[in-house]
Amino acid sequence: MEKELSNLRKAMNSSTHKGIHFTDIQKKKIRASLQQQEINGGRKSNLYIYFITTLAASLFILLFYTDLSVNLSSDESVKQGSKQTLENEWKVRNEYARKGEVLFSVFPDPNLSAGKPYGYMFSFKEPFVVYKGKEIEIYAIHKETGERINVVPSAKVTEPSSGYSSLGRFTTSFIVPEGGLWKYEVFFDKKLYGDVVLAVGDIPNFVKTIDLEMIDWNRKAVNLGNNIVGNENKSGVIGADMPSININQKWMWHLWGIESPKESQLTVVGFHREMGTVHQILTTGWSIGLGGENNGADAHTPSSVNIPTGGEWAILLYVDGKLFDVLIYNINQ
Repeated sequence: MEKELSNLRKAMNSSTHKGIHFTDIQKKKIRASLQQQEINGGRKSNLYIYFITTLAASLFILLFYTDLSVNLSSDESVKQGSKQTLENEWKVRNEYARKGEVLFSVFPDPNLSAGKPYGYMFSFKEPFVVYKGKEIEIYAIHKETGERINVVPSAKVTEPSSGYSSLGRFTTSFIVPEGGLWKYEVFFDKKLYGDVVLAVGDIPNFVKTIDLEMIDWNRKAVNLGNNIVGNENKSGVIGADMPSININQKWMWHLWGIESPKESQLTVVGFHREMGTVHQILTTGWSIGLGGENNGADAHTPSSVNIPTGGEWAILLYVDGKLFDVLIYNINQ
């Protein structure tokens, strides 16, 4: 009996949990093994052969379906993991959370743009003992180019932020060389603590800080008819009431009171209230040409926009470099 099992194990040795089970060669090995048993033990009961065959078949079914189940489960996990990374890796966010608990938030200068130094305030939430005596440093990674720069050199944390019991107000300033999405990675003692993703634009120079400070957040856009949502007799958009976050979508801009629309340029600046950051939402640049009358408005233009994250938005409209109107939208996924 032991000799028969030994012959069978030799025949099956190359098939267990490796590649495709029971190739033609492996089947021949098993048949040869069974034939050899008949030659060497012609007088032995056929019961043994029946037992061995049944055992082989049972092992085959068990191993095949076990591997199939594991492989399918593994493949699905990989797909879901990849999908999750693609969806969340570069989503604009100004805070980092672990297991549902926010560890830190960042608040950049509202006019944050490339090529100039701008201030950032990092608000760390854990008790000061977590950070005391550790070396903090911050790196910035550009999505489009993959460029990685050290924006905050290593420095030891020795005391809490002024007026705080921990690092509730860690301030710094630095330059990122070009616009686009930037990931800011925070390290303590060379270990990654967390990251945030911010949109950095090449903001037009006629956009002033006072324009952002004077936004009336209570002046919500309303339904003007013809599927236009905006401010009566001033400006409105078709498409703003059906947004999808972080994908390109079509918006049709309508403006009233424009005398020579075909000679004018419309500049669109998005300002996210919670994050306090300026964003380019037109996919083709900051500005776009205007066309003539449409839907009762004096000027209109179609465009492609991309809203990077949900929340309360102020859409500042500039015509030929001058602030024309501000549209307040609550944009959700």
